[in-house]
This record gives sequence, C-alpha cells and structure tokens, in this order.
Amino acid sequence: MINKWEDNVRRVVPYTPGEQPKDKNIIKLNTNENPYPPAPSVREILDNFDVSQMRLYPNPDSEILVNAISERYNLKQEQVFVGVGSDDVISMAFMTFFNSDKPILFPDVTYSFYDVWADVYRIPYKTCPLREDFKINPDDYKQENGGIIFPNPNAPTGVLESIDMIEDIIKSNSDSVVMIDEAYIDFGGKSCLPLIEKYDNLLVIQTFSKSRSMAGMRIGFAMGSEKLIKYMNDVKFSVNSYTMNSVTQICGAEAVRDEKYFTETVNKIIATREYSKKKLAELGFTFTDSMSNFIFASHKTVNAGYIFEELKKRKIFVRYWNKPRINNYMRITVGTDEEMDLLFKALEEILT
Repeated sequence: MINKWEDNVRRVVPYTPGEQPKDKNIIKLNTNENPYPPAPSVREILDNFDVSQMRLYPNPDSEILVNAISERYNLKQEQVFVGVGSDDVISMAFMTFFNSDKPILFPDVTYSFYDVWADVYRIPYKTCPLREDFKINPDDYKQENGGIIFPNPNAPTGVLESIDMIEDIIKSNSDSVVMIDEAYIDFGGKSCLPLIEKYDNLLVIQTFSKSRSMAGMRIGFAMGSEKLIKYMNDVKFSVNSYTMNSVTQICGAEAVRDEKYFTETVNKIIATREYSKKKLAELGFTFTDSMSNFIFASHKTVNAGYIFEELKKRKIFVRYWNKPRINNYMRITVGTDEEMDLLFKALEEILT
C-alpha cells in the first residue's frame, strides 16, 4: 500500500559505502583508510580536552582549523572552507554552484557519490567515458555544461592526470565552476591548488580522511577564490551554522601543524604501495599506475568477484563493484607491510 504522502518523497538510489565489519579480527583493505594513527599530538589534545566546553556550541567559522589550513597552504583565511568530511564539502558545493539547467559533467568510472548528489539536488548530469587506459579525454569536457567535477587521482582507478590537462579544461570552461576532488593527492601527485590564483572558477577539495589518518573525525576542506568560498559559506550558514564540533576543529588544526609526522606516514604508504605493485605483478595481476593509497587490480585469468569472496572468507576485505567496465577489478587499500604480506599469502592460496 502506497500512502498519499509518499507522492512527495524525494526518491534516490543511495550511495553504498565500503563495508564496515564489526569483527575487529580482520584485515580491512576496502575503504582507503590510513593504516597508521593520527599525529601523536592529536592524542595529547584528546587527553587534555576540557569536557566542560562540550556544553557550548562550537565556533561556527571553525576559525582555528581554517587558520591552520590557510597557513599550511599559504592562503588567505577567506580562501578556505571546511566541512564534515570532503563528502559534506562536495555536497555543499553541488548545492551552491550546480544550479543550471545544463548537465554537469564527470567521468563514467569515478567516485559513485557524484550521481547520488546530482539526483538528490535534481541536477542534470552527463558522464564522460574514460579512455581504455582509464584516463580522461579532455575534449569531452569542452562541451556545454553546468559544471565539472572529477577526482585527481581518480577513484577507484588511482590514475593521476597532469596539471596541464586540468588547466586546459579549466580554461575551456570559464562559465562553469570546475571542482577537482584531491582526496588522494598527497600520495604522489601534484596538486592543482596554485591554479586557484589564476582561475576564480576553480575549487580544489581535499580531506583529512586519507593522508592525515582522521577518517573517523570527518574533516574535509575546499580551497578557491574568495568569491567561491563566500558563496559556499552563505549556503552553509543558511543550512546549519554549527557543522563541525569543537574537538574535531582543535584536533584537525594540530594534525595540520605536524608536518614531519604527516610526511613520514605518507612516505611509508607510498613505499608499501610500490612494493605491493611488484608482488601483485608476480601473482599475475595487472593494474593502473596508482598514485593513491590503493591499487586497482585485475587478474589475467581469475575473476575479481571470485577473488573478492575468497578473500572475505579469509577475513581480508577489499572493494569490488559488479559494474560495467570494472567488474573484473578489485580496489585494494594499501595497508601496513604486515597486512599486505598476509594479503599476498592469501592470494597465492586462492590463485593456485
């Protein structure tokens, strides 16, 4: 029975996040989390936090965090927007900038939240097919549009695009806002952040969930021209002024300041990733040249869906999508060296 009020429900197919198993005795390589803890100074903040502050609303401007980010990236405070994870930031950006009747553009193989947000906000969209090597064809983004978004490196492929190619797209779309989702940029890529000084329609989005080991605290941020950031803040303060709690703001600022620990952790993940590529190749896998904290791999003879299920039986979780073009690929998060060696041992069993 359908109730009359259901005629007014906004129906969408929701995003499906990576599985978060309750069993702690597993090797979790399915959600691109960082295998190392946050900066040690974050622990100190939590140990010494004055809980009496919890009775007060947090700073709506997230001033301490915005200041830390602006100093780290040599920006004005007015060029930084923070939100509850990069998902929140991107959602707010969709709501703010994608209000044309023209379709927004993004790749056909990419972060699967983009079409969900488009449906939620009733934004028309068009997907542009990646090339066979999973790289973007820049010509696809030179058609009429209401905005553009894509990750760099892309997810789930891990493919990194050049700054020159990105700038070509931005230059060709002066009438649209172009968003570059740089969730994985710290793992070997070069950020297009310097381009915000040349193009006032460019929004660069990053996160603390990957390279700064703070997925559980939900911190994302965007950087762009003062005009773009002001528009986003206007929308934010029209929806919810107190989006980020006080503890998160303080811990996030502390994590940004500990550059030494950040660099050490990122370099460990990069080293493990490159080692893992060699091991996977020895086992008969092919993969893109990932510049992220995961590897997008396909075996030459054994189906990815079968490998995924067999790994799960062994309490090793990776990510698999039964979707066109990628239904024979697994996305494997880079864990510690010990975790990856256990993965390779399990793969040897499965493949023999």
